Order: sequence, then C-alpha cells, then structure tokens
Amino acid sequence: MSLPGEYSNPVQEARDLKDQKVSEAYQQGHDAEIPPSTANNSTNVDIEKAIPSQAGSTHSDERTLSEDLPKEAQAQEAADPDLVDWDGPDDPKNPQNWPDSKKWGMIAVLAAVTLVTPLGSSFFAPGVPQVMRDFGVTSNLLASFVVSVYILGFALGPLIIAPMSELYGRLWIYNICNVLFVIFTICCAVSNSMGMLVAFRLLAGCAGSAPLTIGGGTIADLFPQEKRAGAMAIWSMGPLLGPVVGPVAGGFLAEAKGWRWVFWILSIVAGAFSILFASLGRETYAPTLLAQKAARLRKETGNQNLKSKLALDIPPKEVFVRAVVRPMKMLIFSPIVLLMALYVAVNYGILYLLFTTITFVFERKYGFSSGSVGLTFIGCGVGMFIGMAFLGTMSDKIIKEKQAKGTVKPEHRLPVILTVPGGICLPIGIFLYGWTTDKGVHWIVPIIGTAFFGIGNLSALMTVQTYMVDAFTVHAASAIAANTVLRSIFGAVFPLFGLNLFDSLGLGWGNSLLGFIALAMIPVPVFFRYYGERIRTNPKFQVNL
Repeated sequence: MSLPGEYSNPVQEARDLKDQKVSEAYQQGHDAEIPPSTANNSTNVDIEKAIPSQAGSTHSDERTLSEDLPKEAQAQEAADPDLVDWDGPDDPKNPQNWPDSKKWGMIAVLAAVTLVTPLGSSFFAPGVPQVMRDFGVTSNLLASFVVSVYILGFALGPLIIAPMSELYGRLWIYNICNVLFVIFTICCAVSNSMGMLVAFRLLAGCAGSAPLTIGGGTIADLFPQEKRAGAMAIWSMGPLLGPVVGPVAGGFLAEAKGWRWVFWILSIVAGAFSILFASLGRETYAPTLLAQKAARLRKETGNQNLKSKLALDIPPKEVFVRAVVRPMKMLIFSPIVLLMALYVAVNYGILYLLFTTITFVFERKYGFSSGSVGLTFIGCGVGMFIGMAFLGTMSDKIIKEKQAKGTVKPEHRLPVILTVPGGICLPIGIFLYGWTTDKGVHWIVPIIGTAFFGIGNLSALMTVQTYMVDAFTVHAASAIAANTVLRSIFGAVFPLFGLNLFDSLGLGWGNSLLGFIALAMIPVPVFFRYYGERIRTNPKFQVNL
C-alpha cells in the first residue's frame, strides 16, 4: 500500500523496514537501532505527518534517510559476500524452523523456570512471623522488607541481564542465573541473621529476574507472530500464578517444617528445573547463532572479514549505557512514561503491601494458623484470572473493530470501558478489605475484597503495558524497562510502612488511605486516552534518545 500524496513507494519501503526492525527489536528485548531522524516517539503517526513535525529539528535529512536507506542497504547486502546469513528460508538451524517437538520442549522448560522465580517472591510470606521469633526481631519494617526486597531484585537484575543477553545470547544467561538463584536460595535457608537473609533475598531476586526479562524474547525467537499466542499464554502463567500459589503452599510448609524448609523446597525445585533446562535448553537468539556460524566459517575458510548479518556495530560499553540510561531518560523526561509508570507503580506497591501484611492481619484478627493463612491469597488470584479473561477478550474485540475501520492508534489500548471499571475495582477492593477486617466481618468478605483488588491490579498492568508498546514502538523495550524499574521499587518500598500504617490508623482508615491514593490515579489512563496522541506527537515532549 502506497502513501497518499507526494510520498511514493521508497517512503513506504522505509516505513516497512522500520516497522520490521521495531517488531524484531521489541520481541528480542531491546530497542530498535534506527537513525535518530526516524526514531521519534510518534512512530505510530504516518510518515507524511511525522516528517513535517521534525522540520525545526537538527534532523533535517529525514526524507533523504527514509527514501534512500532501504534501497542502499539492500544493494549493499546483496553485493557483500562477507555477510553470514541463514542458508535460505528453510535452514533447519534457524530456531523458527525447528521441529515442533523441539520448540515445545524448550517452551516447557522455560515455563518451569519462569514459574519458580515469581513463586519465590511470596512463597516465604507466611513464614515471616516465625523468622521474627527466631531472630528476635520486633521491627515491622524488617518484617515487611524481608519479603519485598526480593522485588527490588526484579528492578536491578534486568539492567544487567538484558544487555548481557544481547552480547552473549540467551542460553548462557539462563543457565548462569538459574545456578545463582539456587545458590542464593540455599543461602537464605541457612541464614543466621535477618541481615543475611535480606541480602540473599535481594540477590535471589536479581538472579531470578532472568526468565521474566528475556523469556518473551525466546518465544519470539521460536515462533512467528501469528503462532505465539499459545506459547505466550503458557509462559505468562508463571508470573501470574507464582505470587498467588506461593503463599498457599508456603503457609502449610512453614507450619509443618518451619520457615527454612520453604527455602530448601524452593532450592530443590529450582535446582531440578535448572538441570532440566541445562539438558534440554538450546540457544535461540538469532544474532548469537549467526555470530557463532560466522566464527566457525572464519576458522574454516580463513576469511577474517566474515561477519553475521545481524551483528551490531556497537561496542559492549555502549550496549550497557543504552540499556541503563535510555529507560531512565524516558522515565524522567517523558510525561507519558512517567505518569503511566507511576500509575502502575502505585497499584503494584499496594499489591505487595497486601502480600506482606495479609498474613499478620488474618493471624491476629481471625486466628488463622500459619498454614491456613496462605489460603487467603486465593481471592487475589481469582480476581487476576477474571481480569485477564475479561480484559483479553474485550481489548482484542475493540482493536479489531478499530482495525476494520482503519483508525487504530495507541490510545485505543486505553478504552474508558476498560480503564475506568478496572481502576474503580482497585479502591473498591481496598475499602472492602480494610473495613471488613477492621470490624471483624466474616473472613470470606475481605477475601472477596482482595478479588476486586486483583481485577483492578491486573487491568492496570495489562492496559498500560500494551499502550506503552504501541505508543513507543521504536523504544518500546526501554519504555517497558522504565515501567518495570519504577513498579519494582514501589513494590519493595510500599510494604515497609504497611504494618506501621495499620498500627497507627487501624485497618479501616489505613486501607482507606491506600484506597484514596488508588482512586486519585484513575484519571491517568483516561487523560491519555483523550490527550495521549497530542502529547506523543508534540516535539516539546519528545525525548532526545
């Protein structure tokens, strides 16, 4: 399809090339390397609109780059015999062409390790009162921090893991992080002080973030876009189920064997899955596989000029700098990234505040044992499943309707019919949970409240993440990284004041304060639904990356 008006086929080729690079880069977990003149935040705006908007910028060669780069690049590639590529579209060494049995075997072991690491975030929560007694700790701050510090590791780990995977491939990163996760979890089991336990929980979170950071990229390596849904569903069950199933099993285990056995069982399961992954896992990252092929051919032929077609002409130091600096620049200077990340971070912080305090609330208020208290987390899990089913169905339906009309834009990922009900469910759940526990209403009612909370939390996360991907396609990986870092920091910090908050204000007003904060955040996605495009395309708000 050609663009209307004066822009002809070469411009369409530029758009197609850019869209392809953007898609591949995001799927592989990094930003697209596109000339600065085309890599602006208004990537979803037609090029005929985007080019004039840059007229006053330093990138005055926008049109020349757009028109000439594709043909020049194609001609150079065709004339360069030293570029190493796959041996045709059916090359069996290309992960996209692997047999289904090999692909799904890889997905199975990936899903297993992706379940274990989120499980570790809350598996330990019901055993915290035992830890406090064993170490003689009375600080509410430490009681919460020993659980939430794991999530802080989820914020720090990806900053190292993501660029390392670009340099050395996915397989080595998976295996090294799996081994480190087992080692750090064992260290948690043998800890002899609260400080030692907190330190190794942080390190375990850093190592455990690997499958969450690059797992989606592995799936993109193996399957074309139209066949990824099933694999993505299986893989995403781990982050969804882990934090909910963890306390259910951990509660009974802590009651029967003590809190140390929670870590021993986690390390045993993680160790078994790590061995399984090391045995069945294979490298899937195309740039790494082609680099290995080029190295082999250089050795066999003696031609030292051979290099991978996908090789990045970027020094390792620059990869690290971009991975760390670009998300932070977007978080600080882009109003869309900042406010959307803050919206999700507040929701995420309240979620982990709930995870770290619910054990104390139900043990003290309702007399639950350390085993049965883990069952109270089921309400939140049920709510998340309901939210996922409703949101997934309605969001796809809305986008398909807009596609049929040819009017799709990123802001359609934020329909009021989804963002407002989802946003309202969150404070409703908090108010219901807070005041029913405060008044001692039957325990099933506050658990129903946590189900509403689960619906609202899942809705916020899914709508914002899909919007950020569509709105910042060129720099989608950095936008999501900024979102992840801020929400993980909030997830680690919010629980620190949870117990003290409830001791000071009571469960009713303490939770109401959180509910009012959540209520105040509801206008954020609604605002960007109507004004997001204007902000995205305004040169004043575009970050120089």
